[in-house]
Amino acid sequence: MLESFHMWALHYAFLGVPAWRWMIGGAIALVGSLTVFTSLRLMGRALSRRQLPAARALGAAAKQSRWWLVLTAFVVLGAQTLGLSNRAERYLGLIGTVAIAVQIGLWANGLVHSWTVASLTAEGVQRHNPVVLSMMSWFARIMVWATLLLAALSVAGINITAFVASLGVGGVAVALALQNILGDLFASMSIGLDKPFEIGQFITFGEVAGTIVHVGVKTTRIRSITGEEIVIGNAELLGNTLHNYARMKERRIVFAFGVTYDTDPTTLAAIPDIVRKVAETTPDVRIDRVHFKSFGESSLDFEVVYFVTSPEFNRYMDAQQAINLGLVCAFDERGIEFAFPTRTLVVPTPLTVTRAKCAEVPSTGKRVTA
Repeated sequence: MLESFHMWALHYAFLGVPAWRWMIGGAIALVGSLTVFTSLRLMGRALSRRQLPAARALGAAAKQSRWWLVLTAFVVLGAQTLGLSNRAERYLGLIGTVAIAVQIGLWANGLVHSWTVASLTAEGVQRHNPVVLSMMSWFARIMVWATLLLAALSVAGINITAFVASLGVGGVAVALALQNILGDLFASMSIGLDKPFEIGQFITFGEVAGTIVHVGVKTTRIRSITGEEIVIGNAELLGNTLHNYARMKERRIVFAFGVTYDTDPTTLAAIPDIVRKVAETTPDVRIDRVHFKSFGESSLDFEVVYFVTSPEFNRYMDAQQAINLGLVCAFDERGIEFAFPTRTLVVPTPLTVTRAKCAEVPSTGKRVTA
């Protein structure tokens, strides 16, 4: 029986191709597709259970494997053993290329989708911008599918040079017509990638101070400290120097005060230690320096520098208030007076001129009688 099967495989032909070639091609297509597809599905399930974001992304991409695309690719591979004509092999190669390109596109689409979902569901999601993330995901998918389409057309023997050149000319014309919109669009992508600020953070620029409430494709909305909503283009916003107070770990404070000129030198030398003791007893305050800075017009001026270890503005104001009250009490106990602007006006005694004294003044002029 084995011998008869061997003879049948050698001598029987279908469409001019021996049976043994059909069997080898079928085995390659069936075994190869089953092995690869099963391996991809198992790998996808295993990686999806991992905690690493990269492993989960690869697992999500592996789950996008399609059995009919894998089977098509291996059928084309198995057909190479049939000894077909050049024309048939070219068509089969085109089919296999399209199948592989579509499968690669699905894998890339799975990676992008997994990254988008992970970014939106990660810890601190309330500060992320879903609009920018979705736009970047959409742009990445378009780039992937466009690249795969051009690659497939090139493999198919289609000259894509003129097509790409026409797209370039058309793209330049569209970019010139929509340069303001495209400027805001790319600025929003820059905000999403570089993250100079995020939703919920407090920023200032120019005369504007407020909290970011929304970052869109073209504009950003800021809730001002006075209550109104400020809408500004993304490109114009990034053209300013931004101060992001949400990322400040500690706040450096400089303030000054003055005492009267009648304060004695011993008391002046003790004032820095008094200020340090008051600052050290204030919560969330780290004193840096206290110096007798200068001689003012009506005061002896001291300068104090300290750090508030909390970035909150209200906490800074509470600390400054506590230091001010502490200095008032400490100076009152020691009889030290704070200076305030004063002026001393000196009024001279009026000069009295008598007739006798005027008569004593010699005259240098000559009297002329007409």
